[in-house]
Amino acid sequence: MKFDMGSTTLSTLGKSTSGSSDDLGALIQQLIAAAQPLEGKFNGEGKATFDAFKANADDITAALNGSLSSILGGQSGMDTAFGTGDQEQSDNAQQNMGAANFDAARFSG
Repeated sequence: MKFDMGSTTLSTLGKSTSGSSDDLGALIQQLIAAAQPLEGKFNGEGKATFDAFKANADDITAALNGSLSSILGGQSGMDTAFGTGDQEQSDNAQQNMGAANFDAARFSG
């Protein structure tokens, strides 16, 4: 199995995720506004659920944004780890090439 990823993939993904946090809050507010004409048309459990959603919209937004923030932190950590691993691999290769005796591998005299 081969895993090939560009050096900027995770940082680009992080930028996209960061912008999604703002978008998510706006979408929840738009959902509440769009559902406003339905207010008063529910009875029983439907009304209770709708009212609870409206009352907790800010908490729901904060929880979702917190989750997105954790995802963003994970992406940042992975980006750091991949960058560090890439640099260490290069450093190790350079060090080993410097210590190698390439003349001993030649078959000509």
